[in-house]
This record gives sequence, C-alpha cells and structure tokens, in this order.
Amino acid sequence: MTTLPPPSEVLPQRPPFLFLDRCCALGESLVVCEAVFDAVPGHFPDQPIVPGVLLLEGLAQTLAYWTLARKLGTQVLLGGADKVRFRELVTPGDLVRFDVSIDRYLMGVVHARGLAFVGDTEVASARLKGRVLDGSG
Repeated sequence: MTTLPPPSEVLPQRPPFLFLDRCCALGESLVVCEAVFDAVPGHFPDQPIVPGVLLLEGLAQTLAYWTLARKLGTQVLLGGADKVRFRELVTPGDLVRFDVSIDRYLMGVVHARGLAFVGDTEVASARLKGRVLDGSG
C-alpha cells in the first residue's frame, strides 16, 4: 500500500487555514481526504458546529490536493462552487471524509463533484471548479 504525502507537503495552506489532516486515496479521477475540525470560538458557543464554509473549503482543498499531487500546476484557486448543500450538522471532533470525483480537466480548470461524510452520513455536497495556475503568472 502506497503512503500518500500529508496535505502539508502538497498544499500551500498552513494552519489555521489548512483543513485536511490526511489523504487516504488518490486515483485517476478520485481523491479522498480526511479532517477533524476544532471548535470555532464564537460560532454558536452553546451548541458548537463546524461552519459550512469550512466544509466547502475542505472539499476545495481536497480538489487542490488531487491537482497538485498530479503536478498539473503550481497553485489551485477555487473558481466556483455550485449546488452547495449542507445536509447535516458537523460538530467539533467529528471525522469528516471528503470524496472528490474529477469530471474533467479542461483549459486550466478542474471540474469535480465533492461529497463530505461523517461516517456513512452525507453532510455536504458541491459541484466545484478549480482554476489551475502554472506559476508563470
């Protein structure tokens, strides 16, 4: 079994804005990463939940991991997120799995579908577009 590099070796983000803990699978058109989120101070202190925007960012970083690990560019920017849905609450300490299926890579844009799970429960989904930069400006 091949060990995949940790997200900190592939992605440019650093804590507190690196939201992936590990990559579990990397294939031709699929990438799976995991994360455990901490509580966000001031975000519903009496009932802490993980903000949906952090789940969306986790999906985007998973897409970037696929792109950068395959050396398709030097940087990936989130170019769009459509049909974003948050289906269940995620609480601090939950293990979130991000499954991103790549639809196509065309003209510097990666098109994908992202799903986030806690256990077997789908907690979020989105259609994603990642704009790939090659570092030449």
